Amino acid sequence: MIESAMDCYRLSVTAVGELVTRPFGKLNPVLTQVNEAAPFTALDCFDQSLRRSGGLLLETKTSFDLLSNDGQAISQPAKHKAQFVSDFPAGPVQQALAGLSPFRRLLPLGSGQLRQAVVAFIDGEEKTHCRAYLMQLTTQNGRVAELVALQGIKGYGESLNILREHVQELGGIALNCNALYDKLFPTLSKYEPKPTIHIASDAPAFDAANKIVSAYIPVARANEQGIIADLDVEFLHSYRVQLRKIRSVLSLFKGIYDDAQTASLKTRFSTLMAPSGALRDLDVYLVEKQAYYDLIPISLHNGLDILYSMFARQRKAEKIKLSRYLRSEDYKREIVELTEVFTRPENLKRGPNADVLAHDHACELIWKRYRKVCRVASGIGPHTNDAEIHALRIHCKKLRYLMQFFSPVFPRMAFKTLLKPLKGLQDNLGLFNDYSVQQESLQVALLNLSGKKGDSALEIAQSVGALVAVLHSRQLKERANVVKNFAKFNSLKTQQMFSELFQQRKDES
Repeated sequence: MIESAMDCYRLSVTAVGELVTRPFGKLNPVLTQVNEAAPFTALDCFDQSLRRSGGLLLETKTSFDLLSNDGQAISQPAKHKAQFVSDFPAGPVQQALAGLSPFRRLLPLGSGQLRQAVVAFIDGEEKTHCRAYLMQLTTQNGRVAELVALQGIKGYGESLNILREHVQELGGIALNCNALYDKLFPTLSKYEPKPTIHIASDAPAFDAANKIVSAYIPVARANEQGIIADLDVEFLHSYRVQLRKIRSVLSLFKGIYDDAQTASLKTRFSTLMAPSGALRDLDVYLVEKQAYYDLIPISLHNGLDILYSMFARQRKAEKIKLSRYLRSEDYKREIVELTEVFTRPENLKRGPNADVLAHDHACELIWKRYRKVCRVASGIGPHTNDAEIHALRIHCKKLRYLMQFFSPVFPRMAFKTLLKPLKGLQDNLGLFNDYSVQQESLQVALLNLSGKKGDSALEIAQSVGALVAVLHSRQLKERANVVKNFAKFNSLKTQQMFSELFQQRKDES
């Protein structure tokens, strides 16, 4: 087992043979440990966030081994199988995976056999100067990768440098996990929650809209099986996000399609999304569970225990209903028909703005939405009602969607600079909205208890009352932060960039 981070290289089978049999300099290789082949499973989240960050996680019966793109390898003992990052015991691998979502289940990407051995390099006095940990990964399809991790010994730093040079002379290549994935799992498909959509500046807005919708439908559908299997709550969340983006295209791209067809399509996508709403609300309750417990005194926890038992029963029933819906012939037929509508442009009726250039249409829409955000936000103060703050959140979301949709036709770095302060404002508005929605939802839960008697109802009421009070206090603090974050977003530099990118460019074109 690799107990600390080490330099790791890929070698050919022949090179490994030379490394373990031939001396270099004054050092001789000695095999000090040879382990029997053991099964391994490569793990990652469904969105392959670990792969995209440059890591490869291997699970065996005895250890978790994490390889990274910076040529490092670390390991820690495995006492039990891990389904989520939170399941890992404390250790170097657990620390390295801290950036992964705690709501994403770790799923198997592939499996095979792992053979490990340790080679010590000793001098004429039988003193060990350095070691090499050998790992041979063989997948079920017979794909093989040989890895070697180098470990120095205190006082023999120069010997480690010589060993590193020796490995490189044997053809060793610093570990690159992207290349390792391609070597071991060449047919592994990549899930892209934010697909790259190529839109030419001179493309008609009609073509741009079709491309965007056509790209997001399969992303939504890729989550269906995860929802049905109930692997984690993010499958449903991602599914709904993709459908929401599609509805935003239909709502925001004014005049691209015939008005009647636009209204029909918006209704059809809303109908698709509706059956998943109740389950998503219950998922949010479960995600916030520990946070709720942490907000109120322990003496009030019993009421939350009862409430969450009720939520769990409701969630089970809603999950069954949604799974049945996603497996139904009606759903499958509708989603396939909608896919075909956008992959075959002849199915769509063009609106008055269909032939406007995507770039010009984007400039007009983004500039108009940006001005609306500024106008609404400038009126936010201590006594602004919640509805206006919620309206600002919606306008910010629409602005961000528009910028993301049309990003291919604008300078990448300029967009990145503008999106950063917008995201900060959205995060703040999102928290404000969350606290508001949570209060309303909890109050609805209380109303559903009306008419029920007994200690359980009273305990729930006491716990929820205390929780609503805390959430309201936090919501008030977020209200004050809206003004601060809008000031950051509405800096002179940001104003100038929006004007140059969207107002002036449109005028010039």
